[in-house]
Amino acid sequence: MAVEMRIQGLMIDPITTMPLLVLRDPRTDAKLPIWVAVFEANAIATELEKVKTPRPMTHDLLQNLLSELGGRLRKVTVTDLQDNIFYAVLEVECAGGIKEIDARPSDAIALALRCDAPIYARQEVIEAAQNIDLTQGHRDSQRIRQWLEGLGQSELGKYEV
Repeated sequence: MAVEMRIQGLMIDPITTMPLLVLRDPRTDAKLPIWVAVFEANAIATELEKVKTPRPMTHDLLQNLLSELGGRLRKVTVTDLQDNIFYAVLEVECAGGIKEIDARPSDAIALALRCDAPIYARQEVIEAAQNIDLTQGHRDSQRIRQWLEGLGQSELGKYEV
């Protein structure tokens, strides 16, 4: 079963210094932390902040391509977590029917924001993420988990998408 998620925050994890995207289930307040690369974090932040670029960036290009070809992004779903790596699929409606396309969650979410498509996560991924190795090379996993669980809106930014 997949659960619709909201973007609660995008920030720099002070421990790993990597961008951290936090998805939240608005019904249960369960959080799904996904560390993303800098370029994808920038693509997400650009759309969250509604910054217009002079030329289409990669995710804008994908949105334009879908639109021009008569396709529509129906939703994105974070589908799996293996070895601390998240997986996602794009559900695209096109002339040939509905296609599922493999994608990195960060790219899928950046595109979903541009296409105004909902973001989902499978319940088992949300549950598995509770046991993810948060240390990312650091020793104090419990401290990191407590920090993540204690994040408030002021640390996460003004996003609730």
